[in-house]
Amino acid sequence: MRPDRGCGAFAPPRRRPRERHKGGESVAVGGAPCQHGAMLYLLVKASLSGLLIALVSEVARRWPGFGGLIASLPLVSVLGMVWLWRDRPDAANMAAHAEATFWFVLPSLPMFLLIPAMLRHGYGFWVALAAGCLLTMLLYVLTLWAAPRLGLRL
Repeated sequence: MRPDRGCGAFAPPRRRPRERHKGGESVAVGGAPCQHGAMLYLLVKASLSGLLIALVSEVARRWPGFGGLIASLPLVSVLGMVWLWRDRPDAANMAAHAEATFWFVLPSLPMFLLIPAMLRHGYGFWVALAAGCLLTMLLYVLTLWAAPRLGLRL
């Protein structure tokens, strides 16, 4: 069933139509909103996204370089754009999302140099991962501070 024709299996949540009555109050028209379709849609999105992460992990366990290649692909970003477009097919919104994704990828890249450098110098995995995440968070803050000064809207 199509999402615009009622409660399909993958229908995102929708607002129920309203009808105006004398006196100004509005009341819902039709039956109760379809919550099971929205929940199934969320579960499908989460499951596909989780399967992607599991696939990268399994491939990287056997072939670290190939796993890194798969992990470097913007698969999560592409999936996010697909879900966003399905939920809200708005070209301006999608363009803003894709551009913001680009600008937020840049400050995350140094993490992928810091972690291996720290591991090669004897630091433990969790310490290196925490340092990489902290560096990324600091660079995100710097990006959020610098973006408006450079004319970027994130």
